[in-house]
Amino acid sequence: MALDLRGDVPDRAMELRRLARAVGGSGGIALGAGLLGGGAGRPRHLRRMPTFPGDLLDPSASHGDVLVQIEARSRSAAAEASDRFLRAVPAWRLRWRIDGFLAGSQTERGRALTRDPFHFTEGFGNPPTEREIRERSLVRPGQGEPDWAVGGSYQVVRLVRLATELWDRDSQEEQERIIGRRRNGRWLDGTPAEERPDFRSDPKGCVTPLTSHVRMAAPDRRNPPPLVRRSYGYDRGDGDIGLIFSCFQRDLAAGFEAVQRRLEGQELGKYVLTFGGGYFFVPPLGDAWVEAALR
Repeated sequence: MALDLRGDVPDRAMELRRLARAVGGSGGIALGAGLLGGGAGRPRHLRRMPTFPGDLLDPSASHGDVLVQIEARSRSAAAEASDRFLRAVPAWRLRWRIDGFLAGSQTERGRALTRDPFHFTEGFGNPPTEREIRERSLVRPGQGEPDWAVGGSYQVVRLVRLATELWDRDSQEEQERIIGRRRNGRWLDGTPAEERPDFRSDPKGCVTPLTSHVRMAAPDRRNPPPLVRRSYGYDRGDGDIGLIFSCFQRDLAAGFEAVQRRLEGQELGKYVLTFGGGYFFVPPLGDAWVEAALR
């Protein structure tokens, strides 16, 4: 869920600390550009998420002063925890909210894998170790970021509606050609899912099409995009099915934005519609950053 701080709040730092305490160990928070303003304390890449080609952003489902994620083992438990949380933070107004779930969740060789609503296994592109995950996702000293932001991470959330009925009319072979992988993650040239395929031996895209999602997103598999993905499915009924795409990176321009630019014109585009989400910054653990971030 995304929240906005009410305009008549006299002490923003106090309310931000209260919000972080209310979330507790059941989730986490991330900060939006609207909360931090344009001061020296704002992370240098943080701004409102722009509209990319093919997007149709709904203002009521986009952006926000803070992003809050609450996790639970069941939908009902998550709903109850969310309602309790909102009652505990009256200084904050709900901007948008969406319920997600992990389908087919499993861990394989250190990678957390899930199945998306298009029937494909996701997560093989993430690194298998905590050290590599931190390397891709956490802000380092010397990046030109505010001191308080070191150890934090840029988070991108994209609410993506999927045309599942249209997708399911295609054969599995056609779907795999559009994605550039088998449903189980194995590469089209037979390379195991957790290994890197050799796209250089297929320069014309005879095996893995040049317009496939994975090839456009990361044409050089030796140098994968410097980000970590963690996405959820959603199903709001009446055919409104999709993906809550989420990724973390230490450099927004080199991570998500570079990938998104490469994906312009992909074949997958006719099956997906991004209608909401935003850019946020996950602060380091604790609350020592609060005053510096709001400065």
